[in-house]
Amino acid sequence: MDFVTQRLRRCGADNVVLFLDACRNERSRSGLGIGGEHQGVITFYSCSSQQKSWEIEQLQHGSFTHALLEGLRINGEGNCATVERLQEYLKRRVPAINQDYGKIPQNPYAVAEPATKLHLILLPQYATLNDIATLKLDAFQAEVQGNWELAKQLWMRVNVAARGSDLQAIEAFYRISQRQGSSSPVLQPEPVKSPVGGRSIQSETPSTQKKKLQVFQFEVVTVNAEGLEVKIEKCQAQYLSENLGKNSVFGKDVTLEMVAMTGGNFLMGSSYDNEKPQHKVAIKPFFMGKYPVTQAQWERVAALPKVKIYLNPNPSHFKGTNRPVEQVSWNDAQEFCSRLKKHTGKLYRLPSEAEWEYACRAGTTTPFYFGDTITTYLANYNGNQTYNFSPKGKYREETTNVGIFRPNAFGLYDMHGNVWEWCEDGWHENYINSPTDGSAWNSGDNYRILRGGSWISIPYFCRLAYRSCVVVGVRNSYVGFRVARSAL
Repeated sequence: MDFVTQRLRRCGADNVVLFLDACRNERSRSGLGIGGEHQGVITFYSCSSQQKSWEIEQLQHGSFTHALLEGLRINGEGNCATVERLQEYLKRRVPAINQDYGKIPQNPYAVAEPATKLHLILLPQYATLNDIATLKLDAFQAEVQGNWELAKQLWMRVNVAARGSDLQAIEAFYRISQRQGSSSPVLQPEPVKSPVGGRSIQSETPSTQKKKLQVFQFEVVTVNAEGLEVKIEKCQAQYLSENLGKNSVFGKDVTLEMVAMTGGNFLMGSSYDNEKPQHKVAIKPFFMGKYPVTQAQWERVAALPKVKIYLNPNPSHFKGTNRPVEQVSWNDAQEFCSRLKKHTGKLYRLPSEAEWEYACRAGTTTPFYFGDTITTYLANYNGNQTYNFSPKGKYREETTNVGIFRPNAFGLYDMHGNVWEWCEDGWHENYINSPTDGSAWNSGDNYRILRGGSWISIPYFCRLAYRSCVVVGVRNSYVGFRVARSAL
């Protein structure tokens, strides 16, 4: 086996995974003939030392190979996308198969060197955001330790799992190449297969990458249909901060935080009413406001020179510098973006409806990014009404400060409830013939899309696929907006 692994290490692949379905009960060699740890190679052993690896005639496979093929086919929750999860699955499943077919137990296990390769993503298409976040932490740690080759390998796996457009990974490739003394990047993000039509896509590097992205960490909650927490995950995201100047009352700097959205593909819509047909959309990298625009941010931008129309510096019904601005029309939101764009030279705008849903979903397929229901511990909406089997909650009857509830897995806050959010798109009754490239879908009338629900909305209207619209000039105490920014 040493002969085999030596040549595997020289094959040029960044990561080598070896599956050994072989008996280890040769007494004269203590079962060690196939070796212990094989440095630089991730090795899965079908049994422990002194054990036999059983063939199951009915399965036409060994129990190890049968369980391995099973595990690799699992998609959705409980998949075996990482080395660690595949190892845990095999540890449970192989002894169970042996017991079912009357065989003596065998105990498979995996050895990874270095240990961080237990987090290696084997099946990028099934990787979760938490898998990617864990791999990123390992990559950062490898950089801190000066292990540039390992860091490069880990960042490559991150980028593959993120469909080739992870901004942190792209930045890391440049950083590592500079540390290694190269005048230009030694590594280009490799093309990956897109779920849409099997096309190869290359990662896109936003020109804003020249400005240092900051990282923030947060926790994401998942609830069941009763509204009970079933999982809490630690995540992280990158963002840029735009200084808008000092608040007129408190004299403190007002900033606008824009979270980096990596490009990707997702299934937009649902089977309900004007939310169908469900269709695949390819989203390019962009930035999305971490929160709805606040009253403090509105006041600063409203003080900038007019582009087309006058902006009331204090339009909101519910007052508070950190509450979302409301009672602003679609035309007002457009003026806000135009002034911000002119002031900063950056491409600020309203998000398209597709970008909004992609950002809200954050990789989920449930009605809410929290899961199958929503509670008033998670968002601000009309808590007198329920969804699925969740209990009634608090009806606050007003907006709340942004950011007091848990975010989604992209690090975006308040996308369910608080205030409806304007999108760029015009209204259409359904998604027939809608764009599949994430661009805004304009119409010939004066109705514009609203998304996300508000403090006055029942839970059904707060679903991430729900669509509403009003005319461009309407101002209400439950309508605000969130800005987007093009990456290029």
